[in-house]
Amino acid sequence: MNQSIGNNVVSNTEPVYSLGTASRLSQISVHSIRQYIDNGLIIPHTTTTKRHLFSQVDIMRLKCIKNQLLQMGLNIAGIKALYSLIPCWSIHPCSLEARKKCDAYYSISVPCWEASKKEKECKNEECRYCNVYRYPEEHADLKSLIKNTTSAPA
Repeated sequence: MNQSIGNNVVSNTEPVYSLGTASRLSQISVHSIRQYIDNGLIIPHTTTTKRHLFSQVDIMRLKCIKNQLLQMGLNIAGIKALYSLIPCWSIHPCSLEARKKCDAYYSISVPCWEASKKEKECKNEECRYCNVYRYPEEHADLKSLIKNTTSAPA
């Protein structure tokens, strides 16, 4: 899905919004957004001058995080724990051999996009565009995904 900004049409993944604008669009304070970044809940585009830019998809993700905080009663640690349970190997398939060498497969404390050791299937991929990272804002029911994946035979 694309959006119009002025006379230009840009992709919904194009980072075009400043931190202040992202704050206004998501109705989340700048301080809170910085906390989400520091805690790995959101990965904004970072310019060479270390400035964060956000896309329309990032705004949707911020709104999803806000919903998890306010409606579901989770805190930042709870959201991060929930994201760490997403079975990335089911969404972004990799071999069993690759899984055994990947920190994302074994870690229950960080989501796959924060795993320190990754295998070649996703090592060179920019996490902010990965389907695993984008899964939470596209599918509200993470519990069903986790339950269906963990109950299926390996």
